[in-house]
Amino acid sequence: MLPDEPVRPQPEGTAQLPGCYRHPDRETGIGCARCGRPICPECMVSAAVGFHCPECVRGGAAEERSVRTRFGGLPAGDGALVTKILIGINLAVFLLTEYLSPAWGVRLALLSGTQLGGFPVRYGVASGPDEWYRLVTAVFVHSGPFHILMNMVSLWVLGPQLERVLGRVRYLALYLVSGVAGNAFAYLIGGGSVYSVGASGAIFGLLGATAVLFRATRTPLGPVVALLVFNLVITFSVAAIDWRAHVGGLVAGAVTAWGLMYAPRARRNLVQGLTVAGVLGAAVLMVVVETARLG
Repeated sequence: MLPDEPVRPQPEGTAQLPGCYRHPDRETGIGCARCGRPICPECMVSAAVGFHCPECVRGGAAEERSVRTRFGGLPAGDGALVTKILIGINLAVFLLTEYLSPAWGVRLALLSGTQLGGFPVRYGVASGPDEWYRLVTAVFVHSGPFHILMNMVSLWVLGPQLERVLGRVRYLALYLVSGVAGNAFAYLIGGGSVYSVGASGAIFGLLGATAVLFRATRTPLGPVVALLVFNLVITFSVAAIDWRAHVGGLVAGAVTAWGLMYAPRARRNLVQGLTVAGVLGAAVLMVVVETARLG
């Protein structure tokens, strides 16, 4: 019916159709399948069953956005996206430092010392905050094909499960904080002479987080404890392995995961944020203490 067209009288005994809830002058026999409000063709939004009104469509979208994982993360279609990206970054850095420009391996490694060529000179992390970037970059540097192969296989085994239950942001925070804290602990113990590379600290953090996840979900701990014991035996048996980064990462990962998984629902974001910040703060404190100790 056109706006200026006169209203035709309804025949006696004929019921008048309701008007659209958004356009009252438009009669319609269709109602929203969700709330029942009358809707005209302009307002109809196709649904799996019938049609929905614009308000119900917006409300449904808001409900979808509010869906969270068990520990507060946003669910994602690809539960291993961050894990794949981390593996890709590690492989790219490995190609750069191992084959294209080995000098970058030294620039990015966890390097620290107080004697250089027989002279009392502080270098690397020990030289001050300008070199503290190494605590992060060393997580992505590896010393050979076998080293990166073992770490990336471990990352692929442990990562996707944690990424799905924690969400991408919390999982990435867990990984990075574990790696940084592991390197900080390695520097705290041996700041006068340190050369360490690899994602092992972060991997051990994921292993500690997996143990916390199993406990939180009441899954039998036998398999993860056996895996942890096996890795610790290897850690302390092979001289070339930096046990300090492994132990530091393991403790940091377990503590971070505990805060992420046991945070009370009412204050979950606050407690989780404070947990990550607290572990990162502890890592910074270790670096500051050791740097001060070295003079």
